Amino acid sequence: MKDLFEKIYRDKGPLGKWASQAEGYFVFPKLEGQISNRMMFQGKEVITWSINDYLGLANHPEVRKVDAEAAAEYGSAYPMGARMMSGHTDLHEQLQNELAAFVNKEAAYLLNFGYQGIMSTIDALVGKDDIIVYDVDAHACIIDGVRLHMGKRFTYKHNDVESLEKNLERATKMAEQTGGGILVISEGVFGMRGEQGRLKEIVELKKKFNFRFLVDDAHGFGTLGATGAGAGEEQGVQDDIDVYFATFAKSMASTGAFIAGDKEIIDYLKYNLRSQMFAKSLQMTLTKGALKRLDMLRTMPELKQNLWKIVNALQSGLKERGFDIGTTQSCVTPVYLKGSIPEAMALVRDLRENHGIFCSIVVYPVIPKGLILLRMIPTATHTLQDVEETLDAFDAIRERLDNGTYKRMSAALMAAMGE
Repeated sequence: MKDLFEKIYRDKGPLGKWASQAEGYFVFPKLEGQISNRMMFQGKEVITWSINDYLGLANHPEVRKVDAEAAAEYGSAYPMGARMMSGHTDLHEQLQNELAAFVNKEAAYLLNFGYQGIMSTIDALVGKDDIIVYDVDAHACIIDGVRLHMGKRFTYKHNDVESLEKNLERATKMAEQTGGGILVISEGVFGMRGEQGRLKEIVELKKKFNFRFLVDDAHGFGTLGATGAGAGEEQGVQDDIDVYFATFAKSMASTGAFIAGDKEIIDYLKYNLRSQMFAKSLQMTLTKGALKRLDMLRTMPELKQNLWKIVNALQSGLKERGFDIGTTQSCVTPVYLKGSIPEAMALVRDLRENHGIFCSIVVYPVIPKGLILLRMIPTATHTLQDVEETLDAFDAIRERLDNGTYKRMSAALMAAMGE
């Protein structure tokens, strides 16, 4: 018999093997200072494109005032216990009702965390006889939720409606044999590529197939649609989304999440979501803070307008300078370059140390080998000056990548690792 930990000692994993070179700088970096367009990294000011504070609420004085007042009134513990037992309050109900109205659904239910909330939602919606069909590029929280499913599941090619239809045909035949139903899952906005899910086309397939539709709209909520109600509103199909999920961790700049849908469905879920039934209620400080943030989403359209002014300037500027930003249809701004992991490390160090630009770096195994993805998150707090400085910096790093500078810089690192 092997020691359970033997594999850990032998293989640190595709990212873990770089830990000694990467930790504290490329992964697990420490940004300091108030959350804003410019923060401090290792003693230097950097333009920060790596914070999911889309609407600039994280450090907004009105938000901080309400957060502070709520903390002084309730502390960090209240309410104690799970919602079903002792953690339910009028403010939780108020927030649920206002969220439901905002996303045009009959009812909503608060979740204390987005990741475990969507996992538990998937788990509660399906039984062993049901079939799940989901986008192959779905977020890790969806994949982990699907892993809980004891029945069959199929993936369809990313945003490929023809592939989805073929898998729905397979799922339909199987459901007829098992006596179960079908759940289709997509994201409203895919967080790496920035593409919107093809919600309108998926909904159209309901005319041909019998399925229910779950949408994870973490990046769409607050940023898309006429009122900010998300990708479903943007595409005119919000009414046809059976279960709508969004998190507070992006546009609301907080912690927590919610699901929304028909009242009977939400009533069922709130009595069957294991991650909520057996976990502490969302703290009152976060609940009261979310009410304030939601009110600002409703009453301050200039927040979203400012965000999109920066998004449009950044994305159009990158395209004009010949950068590949893929097919993003959202605020998420990916920049695709070609290079190895060591080249990516050299490139990012140059960006941060010599140009004062901090953005997230994504490499294999999240994306295919040989590609470097620099993922940028514009916010309402960024300025057009930030955009211009960033565009100039990207011109400089592309030149060094193309002329082999980063390859030469990374050779010593590779040699040190015995690669």
